[in-house]
Amino acid sequence: MRPIATAAALVALAVTLPACSGDDTPADAPDAVETARVKDAAAEPATAASSAPGLEQLWMATGFDAPEGAALGPEGSYFISNISGDAVARDGNGFISKVAADGTVLMMRWAEGLDAPKGMVVHGDTLYVADIGQIVTFDAHNGTKLDTIVIEGAEFLNDMTVWQDAVLVSDSGTGSIHRLTAEGPQLLAASEGWGGINGLLGDGDRLLISTMGQGLLIEWRGEGAERVLARGMIEADGIGLVPGGGYLVSSWPGEIHYVSEDGQVTTLQDTKADGILQNDLSVFGDVVIVPNWVPGTVTAWRVVRD
Repeated sequence: MRPIATAAALVALAVTLPACSGDDTPADAPDAVETARVKDAAAEPATAASSAPGLEQLWMATGFDAPEGAALGPEGSYFISNISGDAVARDGNGFISKVAADGTVLMMRWAEGLDAPKGMVVHGDTLYVADIGQIVTFDAHNGTKLDTIVIEGAEFLNDMTVWQDAVLVSDSGTGSIHRLTAEGPQLLAASEGWGGINGLLGDGDRLLISTMGQGLLIEWRGEGAERVLARGMIEADGIGLVPGGGYLVSSWPGEIHYVSEDGQVTTLQDTKADGILQNDLSVFGDVVIVPNWVPGTVTAWRVVRD
């Protein structure tokens, strides 16, 4: 195994970059491992809540190399981004895997030649991949590389979503969100309060945002229409809508939280002591897909309610 960046290195990055917090803690991955603001409705984290759902593990796929992001592919398959090195290294080692709905790895290296791919989204027939300072696109059916879209001034492109029929990407390094248009990428919004912006999720007329710095879950409907739904989920990463109401938010050092509609936070999973990271969580129906940068696995859960 080769040495790659440590948590301390990403903390240093967070200090030196304005409004930035390291998105992930890279570590060695084994070759094979076991399968302004309108209203503040935020609440402090809790350890239990009667209304919170549970998570039932469906499967765990193994053998990935610093997996970070997930996207729903054609015919119900999943795309998984593998950084395969340092989170900010332009080394060409990054790749995309394709996984079946039952957790079978269909192709470990479905698409290659990336640097440090993180968030992804499929829009139409195209897979969009955030890769440090650019977006790389692929044919979602066969993995053919299509285009590279440079985001000028970007420092740490992170999560992606589709909102109002446009592809968006967050930049953790600058506390901003960019929108892809036919005329090229455009700055959608930026805020000093979005320190370490990470997760994005389009939901109707609102955009959900997570931040690593203060661990916020934010509802944003445009300039001057912003509401903090919950806080305290430090190093917040992926966001998902929960069937029956509420949200799931991962904190990459090893937590999965449930946020109720009234802003109460309940931690459903805490794997920090086991050294298992919980990265860019995504919810597809009642299935939750979470890449685990360390130890190089992808875990699928089902949301269950009493």
